[in-house]
Amino acid sequence: MTKPILVTGATGTLGRGVVARLLAAGHRVRVLSRRPRPTTGPATAEWVIGELLNGEGLAGAVAGVAAVVHCASDPRQPRVDVNGTRNLLQAARAAGTPHLVYVSIVGVDRVPYRYYQAKLEAERLIEASGPPWTILRATQFHKLVLLVAGRLARLPVVPVPAATSFQPIDAAEVADRLAGLATGPPGGRVPDLGGPEIRTSTDLVRAYLAAAGWRRPVLAVWLPGAVFAGYRSGGHLTPGRAVGRRTWEQFLADQVGHRRRSGADETTVRGRT
Repeated sequence: MTKPILVTGATGTLGRGVVARLLAAGHRVRVLSRRPRPTTGPATAEWVIGELLNGEGLAGAVAGVAAVVHCASDPRQPRVDVNGTRNLLQAARAAGTPHLVYVSIVGVDRVPYRYYQAKLEAERLIEASGPPWTILRATQFHKLVLLVAGRLARLPVVPVPAATSFQPIDAAEVADRLAGLATGPPGGRVPDLGGPEIRTSTDLVRAYLAAAGWRRPVLAVWLPGAVFAGYRSGGHLTPGRAVGRRTWEQFLADQVGHRRRSGADETTVRGRT
């Protein structure tokens, strides 16, 4: 592929993985960022400064690209996903409609969580936009589950949502899939990407505590509201697409077990979660 592939959100966990895989495969990559290239940024990628939220720099970023892998997202400000996607689509249409690959979340149409609703709205914008598109939905990343488990484990009794399971997947596997989709033809809504196992929240947190070497009682708490009802119903799971390979325990062995082997005490580990 002679034309570059643009990656938004390229400085995040998922975006960095996509950039690395595309470069390793010999593709030209253009990174969209709000900031200048850091010293750790990939030297062989083009670096373009732009802002999805107000559209600044997007025309130059999408000019001449073959595809756009849209990884930029902000759970703390869900409207960023919608407005940023709208501005990106406008720039893409003006640039000759490159193939747009968007990563979404399993359950955005079944769990009424505000962030999920924004992702679903972004999906619908893409589907009605004009440029050729591919949308991949994935389950929660291992690192997100680790972040939540680490915060909950600061309490003397660890609360977890009752009757709720998750299907965590490794971000590297999602990056692999996105890189492949970006270099292929538009696929519309492609099959979901789910982690290898569906595990209860209690089980996931207990595995985290064991990996960290901590002893805490775990208490399942019934949480009210439509969002948690959606989680309890399994709306965010895709049991028929449990295609991920790296398990939760394997991830923990690398992330948490490494800290234990390096001699980090509980206080230090807490500060990093």
